[in-house]
Amino acid sequence: MSFIPHTETDIREMLGAIGAEQIEDLFDEIDPKLREVDLASIPEHADEQSITREMHERASKDANGLCFVGAGAYEHHIPAAVWELTTRGEFYSAYTPYQPEASQGTLQVTYEYQTMMCGLTGMDVSNASLYDGASALAEAVLMAVRANRNSNAARVLMPASVHPFYRQVARNICANQGIVFESIGTSADGRIDQAALNKWADDDITALVIPQPNFFGVLEDVDMLTDWAHNNDAFTIAVVNPVALALVTPPGHWGRSNGVDIAVGEGQPLGAPLAGGGPYFGILCCRKKHARQMPGRVVGKTQDVNGEPGYVLTLQPREQHIRRSKATSNICTNQGLLVTAATIHMSLLGPNGLRNVAAHSAANTRKLVAKLTALEGVEQVFDAPYFHECALRLPADSSSVLDALAERGIFGGYAVDAYYDDLERVIIVCATETKTEADLDAYADALADVLAQADYYRHRASVA
Repeated sequence: MSFIPHTETDIREMLGAIGAEQIEDLFDEIDPKLREVDLASIPEHADEQSITREMHERASKDANGLCFVGAGAYEHHIPAAVWELTTRGEFYSAYTPYQPEASQGTLQVTYEYQTMMCGLTGMDVSNASLYDGASALAEAVLMAVRANRNSNAARVLMPASVHPFYRQVARNICANQGIVFESIGTSADGRIDQAALNKWADDDITALVIPQPNFFGVLEDVDMLTDWAHNNDAFTIAVVNPVALALVTPPGHWGRSNGVDIAVGEGQPLGAPLAGGGPYFGILCCRKKHARQMPGRVVGKTQDVNGEPGYVLTLQPREQHIRRSKATSNICTNQGLLVTAATIHMSLLGPNGLRNVAAHSAANTRKLVAKLTALEGVEQVFDAPYFHECALRLPADSSSVLDALAERGIFGGYAVDAYYDDLERVIIVCATETKTEADLDAYADALADVLAQADYYRHRASVA
C-alpha cells in the first residue's frame, strides 16, 4: 500500500491552498538531472532466506586480524552483558524521554551516566552525550565563545597535537560563525610548544584546547596549560580519553584554578565496538556555572508527591524546547543507546576494573614499543611520557609497510604523514588490554619480515 495517506481530493485542496498546480511544482528548484533516477541496476525483490545468505557472504569478506591502530577508536574488551542488556527492547527502542512519567528507566540510566562521567572527569555537570568526540569539541568551542564574557575575539587556540579529524570537524562547524582558529605547533617532545603559546599571552584569546593524551599518545603538561589559559582570561577545553582518566589526573583538577572549564572526549572506549567507525558518542562536561550554555540535555533527580525518587529532564537548551534565538545547539536525538551501553560497561568494570584496563593497555603498548624499536631502523619519535599510543618512525614508506602488514593479518597502526609534513614515515601504534604477549610478538615478527623487503617498498613509493 502507499505510504502517503492523502486522497486525490486532499492533494488538490492542499495544492490549491499554496497556489501550486501539481506536486512537481514543489521541486522546481532542483536540477532535473538530479531527479532522474535509473532503477535498472536495482535487482528484483528477493525472499528473506536469499537476502540473509547474501548478507552473511558479504560479512564474511570483512578482514579479521590483530588491530594495533588506535588513533581515536580503540579495541577494548566489552563484557557480553553490556550489549545483551543494551539491546533489550526497553532500551533498544526507547526514544527521547519527553514524558518523564513513562520514561523513568531511560531517565535513570541517563542520570547514572551523567553521575559517572562527572566522577571520571572531576567536573560538576555532564550532559547526556553528543554525536561523537569531534562534534563534542565543536560544541565546546561554541559554548566557550558564548560563555567567556572576558573575550570578544571569538579566537580559539587549537594545538596541532589535537586529532586532525577533530580539528577539521571543529572548523567545519564553527568557522562560518566567525570563530577563528589559531594553530599552535608541537615541540620536539611531541607536546604543545610553550614558546609558540606564549606569543599569544597579550592577545584576546577566547579558549585554549588541551588534549590529554594528545593525538600522538603523549601526555601534555596540563597543569601549566590550564594555568596559562586562565591567567590570560581564556577558557580551557580539555579533550580527553575516558579510559586514560582512570590513571591520570582528571581535567576537573588540572592547574591551580579548579580545573578546566569544559571537558570533552570520545566515549567509544566505554563499551562501544569499533564497528567500522560508529555509531559512537561524544562526552561533554563542564563547571556548574557554565551549565546553561551546555548543549543537549541534563537529567536531574527529584521527588514525587509521595516522596519517592523520580527523574526529569532538568535542562533542555535546544530549539525544540525554548525560543530558537536562545537555544545553545540544534542537537536533537542524541546517542542515548551508546550512553546506555557505556553506563552498563562502567557499572560492570567499576573504578578498579577501569583502572586495570588502563594500566594493562599502557603496559602492553610499552612492551610493543620495546619489541618494535629493537628492529633496525625503527625508532620512537617523541621521548615524552605517553599513555597507550606511541609514534614510531619507520625506515620505509609507512603506508606501504602498513599495507604489507595488513596482508599478513596485522593492522599495524595509523600513518600520520598526510596531516603532518614533518612526520614522514611515522605511524601511531596502540596496544590495549586485549593483546597478549603472542600478539605483540606476531606484530614484531611481521614487521621484521616486511622491513626485510624495505628496498622494494622504497621503490614502490618512489614510482607512485
